[in-house]
Amino acid sequence: MVSFRREKRRRSMRENRVSEEARDERSAPDAESGIRVTDRRRFNLDNEAGDETQAEDVGAEAPSLKPTYVEQLEARTREAERKVADVQSRFEQLRSALQHETDETRQRLNRAADERARRDKAEFVVALLPVADNLYRAIEAADEGSPFESVMDGVRGTLSSFENALASAGVEPIESVGAEFNPELHEAVDTIEVEPERDGIVTAEYSRGYKIGDRLLRPARVQVGRARSGARKAVE
Repeated sequence: MVSFRREKRRRSMRENRVSEEARDERSAPDAESGIRVTDRRRFNLDNEAGDETQAEDVGAEAPSLKPTYVEQLEARTREAERKVADVQSRFEQLRSALQHETDETRQRLNRAADERARRDKAEFVVALLPVADNLYRAIEAADEGSPFESVMDGVRGTLSSFENALASAGVEPIESVGAEFNPELHEAVDTIEVEPERDGIVTAEYSRGYKIGDRLLRPARVQVGRARSGARKAVE
């Protein structure tokens, strides 16, 4: 009976030892069992970081999908736009310089024209000074009781000086007496009955007309001859 209990106890001990060994084998380190244990959390984090880096690399180094001729055309377009901008800038500079030069030329011409006008005016006034001198002499001669002929000579000299001054300024007198009446040059003040052959002829001049070049300064105020109506028809 004692032997049986002892044997039962030994069997129980062996079974416990076998169970412990089996349990130890199951819980043994992975390196000894040859099984590689992977940390799934670390693996997922590394994959996400790698995916993001790969996406950035792909976005940065993504090859162009445009055809070569399209890229060449775009490059030529950009170059043409740059050249157009350069030409436009140069054009603006040239236009500004030309405008500045034009303004200076206009101002210079205006100053030259003003100076010429002042010079011509001064020359005309200088030409009129002898006229004033002759008038003063004529007045002095008349006051001193000089003979009438001497006074008239002074007046004639004054008129001659005045006409010379007008001629130096380009002013010409309009011929009237004996000329055919011209409404563009003459102003008829009155008429006088004349022979048929003198019909329309200026017979007297009341004030002389003048012109400068083709411009009429003032018309001559004249008297015009008119033949009798019957005589005029007979001549016709």
